[in-house]
This record gives sequence, structure tokens and C-alpha cells, in this order.
Amino acid sequence: MKAAAIEAPQRYKRYLTWIFFVVLIVVCAIQTEVTPYQLIVGLPQMGTLLAEMVPPDWSYLPTIWKPMVETIQIALVGTMLGGILAIPFALLCAYNVMPNRAVSVPVRLILNLVRTVPDLLFAAIFVAIFGIGPFAGMLAIMFFSFGLIAKLTFEAIESIDPGPLEAMTAVGANKIQLIMFGVLPQAMPHYMSYLLYAFEVNVRAASVLGLVGAGGIGLLLDRSLGLFRYDRAAIIILLTLVIVLVIDYGSTILRRKLL
Repeated sequence: MKAAAIEAPQRYKRYLTWIFFVVLIVVCAIQTEVTPYQLIVGLPQMGTLLAEMVPPDWSYLPTIWKPMVETIQIALVGTMLGGILAIPFALLCAYNVMPNRAVSVPVRLILNLVRTVPDLLFAAIFVAIFGIGPFAGMLAIMFFSFGLIAKLTFEAIESIDPGPLEAMTAVGANKIQLIMFGVLPQAMPHYMSYLLYAFEVNVRAASVLGLVGAGGIGLLLDRSLGLFRYDRAAIIILLTLVIVLVIDYGSTILRRKLL
């Protein structure tokens, strides 16, 4: 009887939770005018657009190869610089490394502020400051990577095994020694995994930064769409897809070896 009495409120709580989420989704769909009717009406137009993309303009491939390489370079340099910058900030954010909340809390606020700004907005800001080109795109990727990697890394640092740190403290190790021989060896595999993941994401992101003038293949994609050359847009999308799949496959193998 007691078990049944306890299970009934939990069941009602579960039902109320599902009802709340259903009502929330319906209200948001109504306010944003998301309806199945709009999807059904738009399907013929989607079919027309896809038909105009076939066959892709394969003769455009030599033209887009260099911008695509530039896109990968933007993602690579931005990810590496952002990842390097993330290491000290992640150490300052972790409470088990920096117990002084007067330091760790403001640094966490800085990370939250950086993560609030999307990469396209970063790109638009840097284009306005430094002008059109890949440098603005690289800076946008760098700040985006910095916020993402630092957040994930300091959470990984806080979840490491405290045993080695306690043992090193007991024998008189200082803070630098604790970080070098106790924290980094445990957190580095996770950090490398996050770095590879950020690079995957950034290759996709760098492909569209050109829409705001931040260099890369996005410039040609925007131009092709503006001229209604959907066959050229198709070859750009296909090449981006192939490169992203190759990078995703390679980084997945590396992450498995690291973890």
C-alpha cells in the first residue's frame, strides 16, 4: 500500500511534466506561426529549388577549391588559437584549481559573455573593424572556440580524480606542480577531444561566415544564391559535405584513441 501511495504522486508528476512540455511547444508554435500547413505549402517550392540544383555545375569546382581551402585554414587557425587561449581560463574557472571565488566567478562571467555572442555576430563585428577578409573570420572562430572549449574543459577539470592532487599536496607540491602533474595529465585527453570537436563545428561555421564578408567559401555561396545559380550552390554544398565528413571521420578516430 505504501509503495502504491508513493508511486501515484510520481506518476501524476510525470504526466504533468509531459502536459507542460506539450502546452509549451504548442504555444511557441502558435506564436511563431509554425504549422504543418506552411510546411505542406512550401514543399513544392522546395522541390523546385532542388530540381534547379541538379545537375551541379562541376565546371565550377576549380573556382571554389581555393576558397574552400581558405575556409579550412580559417577554421584550423581559429580553433587552435581559441583552444590555446582556453587553457588558462579553464584553470581559473575550475573551483578545485582556483578555490578563490573572487577570481573564478568573474572569469566564468567572461566566458558566459563570450558564449552569448554567436559566431556570425562576431564575424560581422570583426568585418566592421578589420574589413572584409579571412582575418575577421579567423577572429570570429577563435572567440567562438575559446568560449566553447574553455567551458567544456573547466567542467572536465572539476570532475577529475582528487586523489592525486591530495597526495601531491600532502608531500608539499605547489600550485604549479599540482597543475602540471596532477590536473593536466587527467584533463588533457578531454581537452584534445573538445579541441577536435570544435574544429569539426568550426569547419561548418566557417563555410557560412563569408555571408557577412568574413572570407572563405561563404562569399561564393552567397554570390551563387544571389545570382540564382543554384547549380553552383549545389557543388559548393556537396564539396563542403565531403570535407566535413572526412574531418568528422578522422576526428572520431582520434577521439577514440585519446579517450
